[in-house]
Amino acid sequence: MAEAPKPPPPSLPLNVWAVSDGRAGIEAQVVGLSEAIARLVPCEVTVKRVAWKGRVGRLPWWLNLLPKRWLTPESGIEGDWPDLWIAAGRATLPLSIRAKRWSGGKTYVVQIQDPRVPATMFDLVIPPKHDRMSGDNILAITGSPHRVTPQRLETEYAAFAEVIDPLPRPRVAVLIGGRSKAFDLSSERAAQIAHAIQIPLEQEGGSLLMTFSRRTPEAARALMTARLRHLPGMIWNGEGANPYFAFLAAADYILVTEDSTNMATEAASTGKPVFVLKMDGSSLKFRMFHEELESQGAARPYGGAFHGWTYEPVNETDRAAREVLARIGVEIPEAVIEAPVVEAAPKPIRKARAKKVEAIEALADKPTPKPRTPRAAKPKA
Repeated sequence: MAEAPKPPPPSLPLNVWAVSDGRAGIEAQVVGLSEAIARLVPCEVTVKRVAWKGRVGRLPWWLNLLPKRWLTPESGIEGDWPDLWIAAGRATLPLSIRAKRWSGGKTYVVQIQDPRVPATMFDLVIPPKHDRMSGDNILAITGSPHRVTPQRLETEYAAFAEVIDPLPRPRVAVLIGGRSKAFDLSSERAAQIAHAIQIPLEQEGGSLLMTFSRRTPEAARALMTARLRHLPGMIWNGEGANPYFAFLAAADYILVTEDSTNMATEAASTGKPVFVLKMDGSSLKFRMFHEELESQGAARPYGGAFHGWTYEPVNETDRAAREVLARIGVEIPEAVIEAPVVEAAPKPIRKARAKKVEAIEALADKPTPKPRTPRAAKPKA
């Protein structure tokens, strides 16, 4: 049986919908991948935050038989269907499963993370490698897509440069997560982490850049703040502009709790040493994830001391973006590098050559010696 002909690639600019349930971590993944695609080809990216009326959002996807009816008007799932539908999160599943059919085959559907439903319901699934999924339409990556780029780090750092620039080095960014299905952060564990950070910072004379997650228990947050606030640096209390990306940009070392795939992947994308902080609880999947980062040279368990090393930054978001474009048949234009204009300007004289020039000039200033008259040869006896 002959294969059905592939549809022609969509025309540029691509119309991309980044669909999430509005949670910050989930939205960072879909927007991060969408932005990565937009850096490669012209795109119009629209963020869609799915919300359900009443308790419909708690239903299993297979019980939500008429999903359009139960969407809130703010969800905005209407109008011309996009070329690319990039979604993540359980709340998006009833829509992602039907988006291809609703669009008449126009929309290419990408679902990030393990959807916990047959992957064949989507055009492409992008799970983390530690979920151990495989198949023709599976693109497994290290960690998760994100929004960290060198340009963004530079921009975000500039907004906090006045505060961060005077801080002594080494600057240590500490990213604290919190309660999840597999992990927790008790007061006892928070105290241990605070002590393990305090001692080397006091000994080395560095500074602290610490931020908490929304999932961080209040008791753990208060305890760590009280133990570490005497150190030079900045502890973000959740008020005002978020310095998270500025902390990543400024850090010499990055410490991240083991509960967050997003934070660890973002930290590993900087190319800076990443230390993983132990929490209460355990998870085989997260252990596999951290071993994967270790195998790439990006992360190591934190043992109470800072030390540096180098590695190639983990850049899986860009790899995923290129794969999506390849699958829909969109070619990435080669970057046009303009040859620099060479002006006929005198080359600067290096210091090393200056001595030679001075020596030559000094010789030129000396009077020319008179030619010596050769002596007459004495006759031989």
